[in-house]
Amino acid sequence: MKRFLILALCAGATACGGNKNGYDASGTFEATEVIVSSEANGRITSFGVEEGRRLAAGQTVGTVDSVQLYLKKLQLQKQLGATRSRTSDIGKQIAATQQQIATQQREKRRVENLLKADAANTKQLDDIDAQIAVLEKQLAAQLSTLENSNRGVNEESSAIEIQVAQIEDQLAKCRIVNPIDGTVLVKYAETGEVTAQGKPLFKIADVDRMELRAYITSGQLTGLKLGDRVRVFADSGDKGSREYDGEVIWISDKAEFTPKTIQTRDERANLVYPVKIAVHNDGLLKIGMYADVKFSE
Repeated sequence: MKRFLILALCAGATACGGNKNGYDASGTFEATEVIVSSEANGRITSFGVEEGRRLAAGQTVGTVDSVQLYLKKLQLQKQLGATRSRTSDIGKQIAATQQQIATQQREKRRVENLLKADAANTKQLDDIDAQIAVLEKQLAAQLSTLENSNRGVNEESSAIEIQVAQIEDQLAKCRIVNPIDGTVLVKYAETGEVTAQGKPLFKIADVDRMELRAYITSGQLTGLKLGDRVRVFADSGDKGSREYDGEVIWISDKAEFTPKTIQTRDERANLVYPVKIAVHNDGLLKIGMYADVKFSE
């Protein structure tokens, strides 16, 4: 009986000591991870990515073979030049007809002066007017034909320019560009391998700013809001724990069942609310590492 009592007291002490440090929640660290995939088909000609290496956003880290695309672009540029060469110089094409009209108009003025002096007849003036009308109609027909021809050339040129732009976009996608500042976690490809659109090349994560995903009960939810400063205690092995400043950046508006790997302050709670706490990484925090949180004293 005495032995049973001692065991019961020990068990009670263990149960009550689960939250002896006054932690309000626990969770694991996450980071913004991006899997960078190929946007082009072909052989990887260069790939300067190594696991653990830091990369800057916008940095070109490799290339995919683009020779055939470049040759296609040259072909289209030559085709574009040949098409544009068919453009008519309207001013030069109609210059002769305009000169004829100007000559007939001068002749008309001369005949009008002669008529005033009774040195010419009206038939001469009528003939000149008829000739001017014919020339003006010829000029209008020339303009219409030349403008239609140039319009067709311009539309054909525009279509080729669009094809050139498409090739340039494909050429740009042959460059492997890193999307975010971060550290390479996994490398999936090597130089010389043949890749394809959508095939993963490497995984990168922003580990400078870690996010602790923890779970709180409905009772804790009422006392927590976005922007609140909290204290985070990361596991440090035999050294105990390290304290970090954290900021609540996300609180779920929907409850979910308690994850099996997460402990909350209220062990009887079946439904909890996920929260995210931003923590600046001093280089010691790792993805998947456990940590505890204190919301207040």
